[in-house]
Amino acid sequence: MIYRSKAPLRLGLAGGGSDVSPYSELYGGAVLNATIDQYAYCTIEETSAGTIIINAADLDIRKRYPSALNLPIDGHLDLHKGVYNRIVRKFRITKPLSFKMTTYCDVPPGSGLGTSSTMVVAILKAFAEWLNLPLGDYDMAYLAYQIERIDLGLSGGKQDQYAATFGGFNFIEFSKDERVIVNPLRIKRWVIDELEVSMVLYYTGASRSSDKIIKEQQENTRKGKKQSVEATHRIKQNSYIMKEHLLKGDIIQFAKALGKDWENKKGMASSITNKHIEKIYEAAIKSGAYGGKVSGAGGGGFMFFTIDPAKRLNLINSLNRFNGKVLNFHFSENGCHGWKINEEWKQ
Repeated sequence: MIYRSKAPLRLGLAGGGSDVSPYSELYGGAVLNATIDQYAYCTIEETSAGTIIINAADLDIRKRYPSALNLPIDGHLDLHKGVYNRIVRKFRITKPLSFKMTTYCDVPPGSGLGTSSTMVVAILKAFAEWLNLPLGDYDMAYLAYQIERIDLGLSGGKQDQYAATFGGFNFIEFSKDERVIVNPLRIKRWVIDELEVSMVLYYTGASRSSDKIIKEQQENTRKGKKQSVEATHRIKQNSYIMKEHLLKGDIIQFAKALGKDWENKKGMASSITNKHIEKIYEAAIKSGAYGGKVSGAGGGGFMFFTIDPAKRLNLINSLNRFNGKVLNFHFSENGCHGWKINEEWKQ
């Protein structure tokens, strides 16, 4: 049998950064996000060769290991191996598995759309399909979070794993006792349509590692730096305001609040923006955009803007003067899911 999965990437609309430790434990966090029709994919093929083959097709990296109950975390495909190692431990697997895993993502890593966390969720889902693991949505998201942040020690927040697992428009709250509550939002279809034609998603052409940015943000919070902490407070509060605008269908007020969110975000850490990003942002505003921001931690990757749909082409033409790319997208209603394929059907 062949086991496949796909998990949607997300746009962080508001509140991003308030889900990052230690802020979320000290003050509680709240984010507004939505998944889009760009995905991370995983395929697992069970074999009898006594080996584990991991092929990250989009990265052009392929590794082969003898079947074992623990794979080395050595900087090569650690996300993939981290998922395997945790599954072996958590579900008390006593016999090494033999399989070939293939993964790829629709966008480059470091794009600000939650690619790493979404890939972990996709890999987990493929294993769950294969091994019939008893993982509900909250279980899946929390396990993905533990693998990334605890097992592998990677810096980041908590929202991406839940967005990829649940899908759709969600308002996610993070309490001081580390509880997470996912509130699915019932957004009317016309509001989603209007939001889609009012938004432009733009890849700056430069991937970045969020690790440095997030570590700076975390250090600012630990030290109680007033500018950074208060900026995160305002970002969290703005997520409640933007949620209300979205539910009411007030796209213009939503769009203007998005611009305020970006100004607050830049106060969280010095490396969130740079001259190139500011030039792109300035050009977008001159083209008529109400506002915009960098998706994810900042520093590069994707930016998105909101604009009167009648002026959308003006914005696209303006962005095309830079060395990036506008990506057409639609919002995705569904979260991660998996399925099985009988190998005989392929023949």
